[in-house]
Amino acid sequence: MGEVPSSGEKEIELAVQAAQGALNGWSQSPPAKRSFIMMKIADLLESKLDEFAEAESQDQGKPLWLAKTVDIPRAIHNFRFFSTAIMHFGNDSSSQAHIGALNYTVRSPVGVVGQITPWNLPLYLLTFKIAPAIAAGNCVICKPSEFTSVTAWMLCSIFIEAGLPPGVVNMVFGDGKNAGSAIVSHPSIKAISFTGSTLVGHYIQEKTANMCKKLSLELGGKNAAIVFEDANMSKSVSTCIRSAFSNQGEICLCTSRIYVQRKIYDDFVQQYVEQARKLVVGPPSDDKSFMGALVSKQHHEKVKSYIDLVEQEGGTILCGEGKSEPLELPEKYKNGYFLQPTVAVGLDDNTRCMQEEVFGPFVCIAPFDTEEEAIRRANGVKYGLCAAVWSENVSRIHRVAPQLEAGTVWCNCWLIRDLNMPFGGYKQSGIGREGYKDSLEFYTDVKTICVKI
Repeated sequence: MGEVPSSGEKEIELAVQAAQGALNGWSQSPPAKRSFIMMKIADLLESKLDEFAEAESQDQGKPLWLAKTVDIPRAIHNFRFFSTAIMHFGNDSSSQAHIGALNYTVRSPVGVVGQITPWNLPLYLLTFKIAPAIAAGNCVICKPSEFTSVTAWMLCSIFIEAGLPPGVVNMVFGDGKNAGSAIVSHPSIKAISFTGSTLVGHYIQEKTANMCKKLSLELGGKNAAIVFEDANMSKSVSTCIRSAFSNQGEICLCTSRIYVQRKIYDDFVQQYVEQARKLVVGPPSDDKSFMGALVSKQHHEKVKSYIDLVEQEGGTILCGEGKSEPLELPEKYKNGYFLQPTVAVGLDDNTRCMQEEVFGPFVCIAPFDTEEEAIRRANGVKYGLCAAVWSENVSRIHRVAPQLEAGTVWCNCWLIRDLNMPFGGYKQSGIGREGYKDSLEFYTDVKTICVKI
């Protein structure tokens, strides 16, 4: 498709210098000015939606229709949301009338911040970090994934056309070992926002421990859905299909474990497998394709290795790789990294397939008997990014959801996102929260001013 620079410490240093040069002017500019430029960025991005969607589909392997309806519209929404949010982000005050003192807070930008984003939702997650950071008056050093750099490169032209001052956003292309590590360890970069693997998240924590940097880490997940016997069967099946296999299962919020109450277990599995078999896997440009290709050969091999583990770990594959009809792909796609939606049953909770993040079109289904058992098993992994509960019993919904160790719990739905609400993980799924207030607070420093009256 093209070539991008393989950058390292030298380029990161140049980016930091550019950011520091722009920081004073940008941080002191009125919020209304920042908001105006961000609105223009959103408008320009919307005018080129089809162009960006096609590039992202080709770059990442996702279906073109998905990029057009989800990824690029959400990137546009990120800029519009935070461009208006900064106009309403206030400070706190407290009066100590008994001693004649007034306390109030003031906020200032953190300064130069680093942002490292993954390959699965390239523009969506990149703009989710850039928008609140520049809205709050920061200058940013961004490193998009080396697997999906095209839309990030295209976005730079949008920034220039919208009139964003040079140095406010600095896009540095390269891999994690060179460019990413240089961002994390640079002493002038005051905060790091990272979305990616738990392993890399641990590295960032260790590398920055002696520098007291602000960290926001959204890491891995092994997300569970609990389907109770009183759930709406057709709705739960169809939504759990979407939550497992959308974007080839390459979404951190995808469901990879489904626990179904025993009374409806057989019916649920039968309907689920029937629907999974009907999903079309094919060229990303084909509107009929529900799933496209996985992002790389390396990742394809990783996901396939977990599927190969199923029988070794005592499970059974009901559909998918090796159990369904071979894919019929056009000649030019026959060597692509395509995988069929794969469903496994019969696996113990302590197996690798049930414990480790796969990040592909692979889901495990297991039965449970009691509410307490379902909660315990759903919580029985080191991750805690999100979960789902399916029940028509409103008391059960409000009883079970708070007990799940996850940052977001969807009830009778999946992937409904409100940027006003906090987003992030429990346990090994990360630290920090994103969203309206949380993101703007992360990208600002706060001080208390006390005035004796």
